[in-house]
Order: sequence, then structure tokens, then C-alpha cells
Amino acid sequence: MKKCRLDVSLYLVTDQKGLSEPLDRIVEEAICGGVSLVQIREKESDSRTFYYHVLALKKVTDAYQIPLIINDRLDIMLAAGADGVHLGQSDIPVGEARRLLGDEKIIGASAHSVSEALQAEREGADYIGAGAIFQTNTKKDTSVMTAETLSAICAAVSIPVVAIGGITAGNINQIKNTGISGAAISSAILHSQNPKLTAEQLRREIHIAR
Repeated sequence: MKKCRLDVSLYLVTDQKGLSEPLDRIVEEAICGGVSLVQIREKESDSRTFYYHVLALKKVTDAYQIPLIINDRLDIMLAAGADGVHLGQSDIPVGEARRLLGDEKIIGASAHSVSEALQAEREGADYIGAGAIFQTNTKKDTSVMTAETLSAICAAVSIPVVAIGGITAGNINQIKNTGISGAAISSAILHSQNPKLTAEQLRREIHIAR
């Protein structure tokens, strides 16, 4: 069966560092506040731990019919039966992932330029993650993307573009009218005292920015 149309408007990227509550509880609250897509990102866990984290989170996302995307790890995605994978520029090529996964699974691709975005689209990506838009502590050694580059990427491709990197309700207005389809959020939701309320606020701000 062909996958349904993606809603990337409020895209949550997980990071387990410094959380005050279990990740699955925070994610459930955020989904109730309007999160439309969840990506689980684990850079320090071993493969077995990552796999079991995915299974635990998948119970939540499946219950709310929210797609679960796995960062980088095509093998973990397949083993856990997740909905898709997000690939960076140093990961397996998008075209090879599409050949292995067929049309049913979601493939997202990180892009830092128009040429990278166009190549990802040609190879079968379903959406582009563009950034970092603002300085972020979630990913080290990232360069900040200008609003002009973000706009150019949005104009160049026909698939959804998700802005990512340091985005909060307080700064999302700076990328208003760039053509984005959504925004990827991490710390602003995960470290909020009220993830549901924060997600609701962000969803309103993203709607305005779009």
C-alpha cells in the first residue's frame, strides 16, 4: 500500500539527554498537543538499546497513528517496523534506501543547499530537512542556514521542506514566508514543563509562519 500524504507541520526530534520524565510520556503529551511526526534520534546508544527504545516509542506513536521515523539507522527501522528513516549527507544514499524500502516507507533527507535538496528529491526523498536555521545544542558543529537559502530550497523542490535547528515559538517568526511546510523541534518541547501546551503554541506559530 502506498503511504498517505505526510503532515510534517510539527515534527518532533527526540533526544534523551537531561529529560525530567520518561521519553514516551513526553512524546505522548506532545502528540496530544499537535505533534504530527516523530523522529527518534540516538547518537550514543548501542544498537540493541536503540532498538528497544524504538519499540517502546512505537507503542505510543502507533496508538495515535503518528508516523515514527528513525534517524540514520535503516537497519533499526527495518527491525522495529518503523514508518521511515531520515538520512543525512554521510548516511546511505537516498536512492539506495528507496530501492531497498520500496514506496511504502517514508524517507527524509537532510540538505544544506539547493543542490543537495534537488538530488534528494530526484532519488526519492519524501521530504527535506533544511538547516540548521538557528544555533542548536542538539547537534554540534553545524553551520547556520540563512533564510534566503531556506527560501531557495523551498522554491526548488516540490516535496515538503521542514526547517530544523534551534527553533522555538519565540524565533520561528524569523522564517515566516520562506515556503516551509513545517518545523522540526527538539529541546523546546522535550524540556518544557508542559509539552502539550508548548506543542499547541508551536503549532499555532508554525501555522502563521507557513
